[in-house]
Parts: sequence; structure tokens; C-alpha cells
Amino acid sequence: MKFMKLGSKPDSFQTEGDNIRYVATELTTDIVVNVGDVKFYLHKFPLLSRSARLQKLVATTNDDNSDEINIQDIPGGPAAFEICAKFCYGMTVTLNAYNVVAARCAAEYLEMFETVEKGNLIYKIDVFLSSSIFRSWKDSIIVLQTTRSLLPWSEELKIVSHCLDSIATKASIDTSKVEWSYTYNRKKLPSENGNDPLWNGVRKPQLVPKDWWVEDLCELHIDLYKRVITTIKTKGRVSGDIIGEALSAYAMRRLPGFSKGMTQNVDVTKYRSLAETILWLLPTERGSVPCGFLLKLLRAAILLECGEMERRELMRKIGHQLEEATVADLLIQAPPGETIVYDIDMVQCLVEEFVTYEQTQQSAQTELPIENEIQEIRSPAIVTDASKVKVAKLVDGYLAEVAQDPNLPITKFVNLAEIVSSFPRLSHDGLYRAIDMYLKEHPGISKSERKKICRLMDCRKLSAEACMHAVQNERLPLRVVVQVLFFEQIRASTSAAGNSTPDLPGSMRSLLPGGSHGSSRSTTTNTEEDWDAVATTEDIRALKGELATLRLAGGDKTWNDGAKNDAEKVAAGKMKGVLLSKLFSKLWSGKERNGEISSSDTSGSPSPGSATAEETKSTPSRSRRHSVS
Repeated sequence: MKFMKLGSKPDSFQTEGDNIRYVATELTTDIVVNVGDVKFYLHKFPLLSRSARLQKLVATTNDDNSDEINIQDIPGGPAAFEICAKFCYGMTVTLNAYNVVAARCAAEYLEMFETVEKGNLIYKIDVFLSSSIFRSWKDSIIVLQTTRSLLPWSEELKIVSHCLDSIATKASIDTSKVEWSYTYNRKKLPSENGNDPLWNGVRKPQLVPKDWWVEDLCELHIDLYKRVITTIKTKGRVSGDIIGEALSAYAMRRLPGFSKGMTQNVDVTKYRSLAETILWLLPTERGSVPCGFLLKLLRAAILLECGEMERRELMRKIGHQLEEATVADLLIQAPPGETIVYDIDMVQCLVEEFVTYEQTQQSAQTELPIENEIQEIRSPAIVTDASKVKVAKLVDGYLAEVAQDPNLPITKFVNLAEIVSSFPRLSHDGLYRAIDMYLKEHPGISKSERKKICRLMDCRKLSAEACMHAVQNERLPLRVVVQVLFFEQIRASTSAAGNSTPDLPGSMRSLLPGGSHGSSRSTTTNTEEDWDAVATTEDIRALKGELATLRLAGGDKTWNDGAKNDAEKVAAGKMKGVLLSKLFSKLWSGKERNGEISSSDTSGSPSPGSATAEETKSTPSRSRRHSVS
């Protein structure tokens, strides 16, 4: 820290109690200066020789035949006045970053100008500020922090503006020119830890990180911090991602519990302004701030009841880079009074913002003029598809988490899933897991609701592992189980011999998907109602038995690896098609014999008689609950 010593005489100021200061000399004091609640017993000559204001005040007291003057509004209070008084006496005074602003403002108040006497206090302090304080990184920050309690004097004397310019200039300088000390504890560089390799036996020069200045500025109060960041932005030499890093560090330091999720036990009024200022300072460039940080800010903004406009703008920013988020980031608690655990409506709004942004980007690309075709080489559409894949996977994972809430309405689940239904996915395994989790936690939903939620999934896009699980899943409607098995057979047959779909009975074809999501769009009939029912234990056992037969018909693994010739593959594929047709016919005829085809069940709940019959037919295998964890 820089400092300056003034005067050469020993300090002879003495204290008596808490409210009396006096100079210990042989000369009797002839003036009393009241500063706040402190009395200073001093001598007129040294004071009047330096201060024009004290000259005027003493002249007034002489007219009133009094030796006592009152100074109640001097900036810096008794401590700052004492520094000025000691300077007048020529006593040793040490100025540093902590007291120099108060001394400068008090000297201005006392009118200690060069016109009163050469080499006066104002001149000396100004030289110290310009030659030392404003050239020091940390001293400039300390001085700026002290100006807050000395407004408006510090503002009018340009001390605040000089500090802002000094700090912003240093933060914007090339890192190779940073030669002063700074605080950096977040992610130590190898060179700072002493772990960097030696180059020809000599340690490499220490590298300075681009965000070296971030932590030191966290000491500033929010109003001063806002002005510093604004000044740095104005200079235009610091990238948006560094500004974002600075805001993230400040929020971590200043907002209680920000990194782990703020709790209800915070002073809303105190921290609301801070959160809104951080939101206002966010860079406009997309991706300059991590999406996880933005979502933490959103949680804080909701808890601190920030303005609706600020929250909407924040949600827009999050939506533009939603592909960067994680499932944990999206698990925002529902508002008080809600029966559900998580705020799924908020997440739906974020996904809708993402969809809107992607559509806007696509429209902008189609409207590019011919001379800008070179820019399209970068293939923004490919980036968009990659983003959509990530968001679809994110939504699938989020749905799997919220599906465990027993109070989550099926409409909220379906509405969110449908927003990304057209997004490309590598597979539908994640969506299947979410659907299975919902069916597990909500066993009482009706047949129509079960059918509605299963329509979200495309059975053709399930992996082999997911297909194996689905075929044995007692929570799925029988229609879905049959579709899964059918498409698995098509996939096996196509990969083996390139043959077409095996012939099926007419009644079976009505069960297969007519749309893009593996669901029938034919008119609902009594027969269709029966196939929308949950698969029974007997159905599952029959399917598993036939599945084993299909595996045997397919031969061992070497058959799939191309060990047999093409003619054998074609024959085996036809064999498997015949077996599959027999499987469907067996299941269908079995249901007709058992009289399970009945009128439409609007409630979706089995009758007591059927429940008893099902329990009678249960086997040990039914007690095992199959789910995707």
C-alpha cells in the first residue's frame, strides 16, 4: 500500500476522555473547535495561516466575543479534521488509501488552497493521488470504496471518476503488461502453484489469466461495482465472457447461498437490488455467461421477487442457450402453495423460448442475400440440429425426474414433452425412461391417459436394451408391447436379409403405427380398447416365450455376423416373420377365448372380478417390478 508522510514535528495531540483533543504545548490554547461531539482545544495562528474557512469563522466569533466555533458538516468528521489540524501545526501525518479521501474532502471544506499558502494540503494530496494512489491497482479499489461515505464531496472533486478510470484501464490492459499484485484464488494456474515445467532449467514466466481482476472487484459495494463494470464495458477491450465471469464471482460472494441455492431466510429487500443490478449488467452476447449461472440467477430472482421485466429478459437469455443446461439446473422449486414439487411451467417457458429462438435463426438464414452465401459454409443448420438433440435429451432427463412427483398432472408432462416431439433424437430411450417412471408413480391413471402418454414415444427409435425392457414391462399397454416387438423383428429381419415387413393378420395391422410416433390413428373400437389395456402376466409370459423362439430361429451370434450365406439369411428372416405372425395370432385368439374384448372402459380401472382373476394367474415373475433406473 502506498503512503505519504507530511510534516516533521512530533505528534503532540493528546486525548482526554472520548470527546476532548488538545495540543500539549507551553502556549495556552485560544480557540475551541467543536466537530461533531468532539472538542478540539487549539491555537488560532497555525490554523488561520492555512485555512480560509477558519479565518472567516474566527472573524465571526470575534464579533460575538467568543473563542468557540462549530463545524458540524465537515466531511470525514473529527478524524479528518484532526489530520488537517496536525498539518497546520507541521506535525507528522501519514496519509494512505484509507484516509486520503477523507483528508482531501476536509481540506476542500476548510479551503486549504494554494492561494492561502503555497504547498498547502490540497495540493499535496492531489499530487499523492495522481502520482501514487491512482497508479496502484489495489489502492484505487480501496480509495473508491471509501468515497461512498463521503458523497457528494468525493464525486464533485472527481475522485470517484479518477478511480473508475484507473480501475477500468488496468482491467482492460493486455495481460502481458500486468506487473502488480492481484487476488486470484478460484482456479490457480500451474505457474502460480509452482507446478509448471522448467524450460531449459529456467522457470517459465508466470502467465496472467484474462480474468485476473475479477476477485478484487468483489470487495466493492454494488453501486460502485455497477459503475466500474459499466466503465470497463465502455472501454470495449474486455470480452463478454470475462464480464460474465466477473458477475458470476460477484454473485457467489455477495448473494448468500447463491452457489447452493438461496433459501427463504434472506433479507429480500436488501438483496433484491443487488440481484437486479447483476441482471442489468449481464452481457448481451449469447453464450458469454454460462447457462448454469443464469439459471442460478433465475432462482435468486424468483426468491427475491425481482421485477417481471427483469425475469422475462433473463428467461429469454436462458432459452437462447438452453442446450448448455443440465437437469439439476432446471429443478427449480414450485412457488409456495403449489401441490407439485418443481416448477414445470417455468421450464416449459424456457423450452418455448429456445424453440422461438431456433425458429428465428432459421428464418434469418433463409433470408440471407446471395452475397452472404459464403457465410453459410459454416452450416448453422447443423449447429441447430445439434442444439435440438441436446435440448431433447435435457427435457427427457428432466421429465424422468419430475415424473416421480405423485402430484404431477399428466397434462403438464405431456405438454412439455410435445414441445420437443419434433426434435431429432439419437434414440427414444430417455423418453421411454421418463414415461415408464411416470407410469410407475401414477398407477391409477386411466387407459386413455396411459395411451396418450405412450403416444409420445416412437417405438422404432428404442435401443435393443430398451426394447427388451419394454417387452417385459407390465406397466405398458399391450399395444405398445406388440409394437415394440414388431419393430424389433423388422429391424432384425432387415439387417439380416433386407426383406420386407412380414405378413400379418388384418386385425394385427390395425395395431401398428400409422403416424410418426408409433400410435394408431384409426377409429377407436372395442377391439382397440382391449389392446390399449395394460399387458397381463399371461400376455407378458406369452411374449417372452415367443421372443425366445424368435431368438432360436435367428441362430447364434455368428449368423448375425455374416457366417451364413444370403439365401440362408433370407430363409431365416421369413421363418422369423412366420413365427411373429403366429405370436400375434396366438395373443389375439387367446384374448377372444377368454372373453376380454369388452365395451369401452372410460374409467380405465379394472373390475374387481378381473383383478381377482389376474391375481390368480400371477406368477413369481410378476412380483418383480421392471423399471429403467
